[in-house]
Amino acid sequence: MRAGALLVAPGLALVLLAAHLMHAGWLPLAGVALLLIGLLLRRRPWAARTVQVVLAIATIEWALTTYGLAQLRMGHGQPYLRLVLILGSVTLYTALAAAAFEHPALRQYFVKPPAAET
Repeated sequence: MRAGALLVAPGLALVLLAAHLMHAGWLPLAGVALLLIGLLLRRRPWAARTVQVVLAIATIEWALTTYGLAQLRMGHGQPYLRLVLILGSVTLYTALAAAAFEHPALRQYFVKPPAAET
């Protein structure tokens, strides 16, 4: 059960990434982000590393988006603090979701083969 609870964070981070990509008009990439949720059920090390790398890249994307939108709002003399706090939180959440794969419970979950395949 512990591994299942830990997998909620990467799953939600992928949903947030898909919403961001859809909003940007990148529908194929949004679909890929949603399909990656299925890899969370695949108990293989490559599946964990794939999702972890995608979330690491997503963390960079969130940070760049935060910076770009804050610069845009500052340039127009609009308030930007709330935007930075919200998107900064999403950036931190995505980074923590990527780091969740280093937890011992998830390491064991993705190394241990399912009983049906032994």
